Amino acid sequence: MAKRQYTVLVVGCGEMGSSHARAYEKIPEYEIVGLVSRNPESRERLNRELAGDYPLYADFEEALEQTNPEIVSLSTYPNTHAPFALKALEKGCHLFIEKPLADTVESAEKVARLALEMNRKIVVGYILRHHPSWVKFIEIARGLGKPLVMRMNLIIQSSGARWRKQKKMMESIPPMVDCGVHYLDVMCQMTESDPVSVSAIGVQLSDEVMKPENYNYGHLQVTFEDGSVGWYEAGFGPMMSVNAFFVKDVTGPKGSASIVSNNKKPAKKADVLEDHVRTDSIRIHYQDRDEDDIFVKQDEFLDMTEEPDHDELCRLEQEYLLKAITDDYDLTGHLNTAVNSLRIALAADRAVREGRTIKL
Repeated sequence: MAKRQYTVLVVGCGEMGSSHARAYEKIPEYEIVGLVSRNPESRERLNRELAGDYPLYADFEEALEQTNPEIVSLSTYPNTHAPFALKALEKGCHLFIEKPLADTVESAEKVARLALEMNRKIVVGYILRHHPSWVKFIEIARGLGKPLVMRMNLIIQSSGARWRKQKKMMESIPPMVDCGVHYLDVMCQMTESDPVSVSAIGVQLSDEVMKPENYNYGHLQVTFEDGSVGWYEAGFGPMMSVNAFFVKDVTGPKGSASIVSNNKKPAKKADVLEDHVRTDSIRIHYQDRDEDDIFVKQDEFLDMTEEPDHDELCRLEQEYLLKAITDDYDLTGHLNTAVNSLRIALAADRAVREGRTIKL
């Protein structure tokens, strides 16, 4: 008996959209029915790369009407997520949406509410939730005691096409919000506690950004109900340093854990995504000491070099979407998390703009 296939309209043909499209081609239960992007070069390039000869569209609404898909996969700029998602839901589609769910909390809540009302599935692109190393990292963090201190960043030294893309993205939201939802989601999982306040600083380091108020460097500090604290920094642009571009660690009363990348410098061009999902090992430090205060345990290294690469992680996300549809997963919690992590990130953005700590 042939497997049931679900038709997918791929919207956005950049880095993330291309990775998800490759995943759809590898999973037999999916059938791509069209590629949509504003830029003709990106959709034509992706069409050449893929096995099929797919219909190409510049306009989302036209593509939605003509292809009548069962699933819409959105990897577009954040300010388009909510309007595109609402149109797709009204059409009866399930959705995969790259993070963040929307560019405002109100829009995100509206999308989540409509999805639940219409019994349509939405999976938001929290790629780290599908990464075995990050799942393990969160598990280890929960065993370090309370409170926790969490430190994470995403610094990308960019140029050429990547910098042009980032400048376009900053017309919607600053990097601290765009990628911050990933790491705030991780912090919430580690603490299993509610955030209570957030502070932040931000600065615009480039005169090339169309919306200079959407600063290209930001640093937030969040406190949780259980006493845990975390910071996250994000910076995009050709001026960024490569020295401290990879920090992912957590400390508790019992010790600490760090994701370790053996690469000392970020990869060039398209490989930069691999640098921030690559997990060569997890280093676990124990604070146990003898009567002379000398450590009694060596640091432990968990080998993670065989972990999935970026495209494989995107495939895992799409396999999860498939199971959510076929097995009728209740995604209420998933959507609530997507809204709440966005709520924290946008509160941090308010903290930058208003120069004050925001109570949550």
